[in-house]
Amino acid sequence: MASQVGVKTLKGRDFLSLHDFSPEEIRILLKTAEDLKTRLRAGEPCRVLAGKTLGMIFHKPSTRTRVSFEVGMVQLGGHALMLRGDELQLRRGETIADTARVLSRFVDGVMIRTFSHQDVVELAEHASVPVINGLTDLLHPCQGLTDLLTIEEKKGRLAGLKLAYVGDGNNVCHSLLFAAAKTGMHIAVAAPDGYQPRPEILELARGDARSTGARIEVGTDPVAAVAGADVVYTDAWASMGQEAEHEQRVKVFAPYQVNAALLAHARADAIFMHDLPAHRGEEVTDEVMDGPQSVVFDQAENRLHAQKAILALLL
Repeated sequence: MASQVGVKTLKGRDFLSLHDFSPEEIRILLKTAEDLKTRLRAGEPCRVLAGKTLGMIFHKPSTRTRVSFEVGMVQLGGHALMLRGDELQLRRGETIADTARVLSRFVDGVMIRTFSHQDVVELAEHASVPVINGLTDLLHPCQGLTDLLTIEEKKGRLAGLKLAYVGDGNNVCHSLLFAAAKTGMHIAVAAPDGYQPRPEILELARGDARSTGARIEVGTDPVAAVAGADVVYTDAWASMGQEAEHEQRVKVFAPYQVNAALLAHARADAIFMHDLPAHRGEEVTDEVMDGPQSVVFDQAENRLHAQKAILALLL
């Protein structure tokens, strides 16, 4: 586990964006995740959240987020309570602020997976317990922390590596920009015009990068982005809520598919990453997804360990 200094630094904090955490705090989170993973594999119990409860609000479907948070709380000795959006009074007009105040009287922390990032910000403003962003349309910070953990495990370091992100400049891309900027990685994003990362996110990430030496490049050429990369990353071309755009997006993003030909431009020992679920045959081919460079299922497992670190340190 992290030092007592680290625990005191993070105790009671919200986890809305990696931008909110210093490089030193992200290091504490990563070290805690590594320690918890080691202890779990050694069969050593760690019940630091005994008697504590996490309320989990879901407005979007979930496999990895729900299972990893629920299992993580159990492994840490606590309890996770599933709260579907259609089961809460929110759908009947109760305000987010009132929901936050009420839940704060019952649970020790709230994880929310929803559409509007502003809803999560408002929830955190009015809750007196830590709020964890399990995903919004703007950011996916739990995934970003997981990705840092995975890259460091596979490559032995973060600073100085090149991460290529190919595809939609979405919430995952935004969190990777912050993750790279905070840890000194070089990130190259290739996305079509009209689908690139939001300018305000890029501005914040470039500000973060100035203190770590990270480099951020955004363009439209996937080959240029992948050239010499240590990590090649992609995501679904149509996120939840964009199903009506799927057919159009498939046409726009076809040149951005991660296949063997594109991956060949990366370093020979490059790893392939995807936050899942993958749409095989669209953003990635089976050959890459199931190939020797793919670490997607190790990456998926690390959602558990990274989120346990968040829970153990914040709650």
